[in-house]
Amino acid sequence: MQKYVAICLCLVAAATVSAQTRSKRTKRAQPVKQTREVVEAYAVVSEFQRLLLPDLDFDRAFEATFTKDPARRRAIAIAESELGSADSSQVDDATLLGIYKDQTQFLLLMLPLVFGDAEKSVVFPPPIDAMLDRVRQKEPKPLQSYAAQLKRDLAEFRTHVAKLLATRPEIAEGMREFKNHLSKPIELPNHIVKPLTSYSKGNVLPLDAEYYQIGDYAVIREDGRMRIIGIVFFRVGW
Repeated sequence: MQKYVAICLCLVAAATVSAQTRSKRTKRAQPVKQTREVVEAYAVVSEFQRLLLPDLDFDRAFEATFTKDPARRRAIAIAESELGSADSSQVDDATLLGIYKDQTQFLLLMLPLVFGDAEKSVVFPPPIDAMLDRVRQKEPKPLQSYAAQLKRDLAEFRTHVAKLLATRPEIAEGMREFKNHLSKPIELPNHIVKPLTSYSKGNVLPLDAEYYQIGDYAVIREDGRMRIIGIVFFRVGW
């Protein structure tokens, strides 16, 4: 009986699709017209990924596409960085922003490594594993010392990743897969994209301020241009 019902449902569905196809032969669905802000929001997200693609340089992509407002940049750094309960009130903007950028750069360099099939002991040998423990410590104090160590560790980690890419084909293939994912075009959806409010990350925006959620990116209009204020990366073992 169940098999018979399933066959009937399939036949009904096929007939419905056939009828709809005939009725639409001369009437194609028109693309949804988005506002200028939405089109520009998608464009800035595409630009971020285009700039990130060649060598995963987060600083370059950030400076070209993220907010330029100093107070908002500081708020992003505090909201997005892994600082635990560390007191950031007496830390200058440049140090906080540097921590955010360097932590994010670590994450970006780590992500392609997990796409390949290399053993963990190869990808993260004990010295690198210890380095990552320093990077993701829950209570990094004092922050100025943590920021300086983070930059030294990042330089060493870049060298480690470059060596892996040059000597391990499976890791190089993982990097290609990751970049293929980044290179996929971000297309406007076939529904009206509307602004949201109540952005929930720290004090980046007032609760009544509007922003657009474009996939994993939060985008606002700032001084006549669309700017990114937040991004979510898939965190692996972070």
